[in-house]
Amino acid sequence: MLTAIIVEDMPDALQLLKSDLETNHSEIQIVDTARSVVEAAKAIRNNEPDILFLDIMLGDGTGFDVLEILPELRSKIIFVTASDEYAIRAFKFAAIDYVLKPYSNEELAQAISKAKEQIQPNRERLSILKDTLSAPEQKPDKISLHTLDKIIIVNLDNIVRCESDSNNTIFYLHDGEKIFVTKTLKYFADMLKNYQFLRVHQSHLVNLQCISAFIKADGGYLMLKNGENVPVSVRKKVEVMEILDSMHR
Repeated sequence: MLTAIIVEDMPDALQLLKSDLETNHSEIQIVDTARSVVEAAKAIRNNEPDILFLDIMLGDGTGFDVLEILPELRSKIIFVTASDEYAIRAFKFAAIDYVLKPYSNEELAQAISKAKEQIQPNRERLSILKDTLSAPEQKPDKISLHTLDKIIIVNLDNIVRCESDSNNTIFYLHDGEKIFVTKTLKYFADMLKNYQFLRVHQSHLVNLQCISAFIKADGGYLMLKNGENVPVSVRKKVEVMEILDSMHR
């Protein structure tokens, strides 16, 4: 039997999650619930649960405030967030799993299964999540990258380009390091498109700051500042030339 505490400031949402857990997950015993940062800290101190269902936005603060009050917390955390594009993007940048309200029974089951297996996100990944959530309009400084056996935190400005490798992506960094990540190029193209990264080809995503020139010969390609060349697809040529032209005005 696993113990759990639910931290959720909306009474209806709290009751729904409690009911779903009691109905579909008999292996989880809910030992307490809380609707604020203060209540949550008190409940968790009284009996540290195996799993903590933690809403991000609470009436008197955020889920991060709870974690800061309890730095030694060993509970597995399942973050719960409303359907918000900025929140979703922040979780992706931090490579931290979440449950999106409203969720399906299957999504909740998957989150619980992952929580049982997962190692807690470290302070740096939680910091990326917090910073990206608190300043949704700003370009994030860092991104967490899931490799086959670990999560690597990289400065966004240190990424030169990304290249598709089947359903995976290879990140090329300024220092020559390559990082093999188990997500598609489309996943990162969608994530990074507002931060001066441009998908110039089906297989290539480039940091605009790393481009030296657009060469029209040989079908068109980009010359990068590190000496590498990246092909540009026919349908992307006009867009690439327009963006580079606007950058150099």
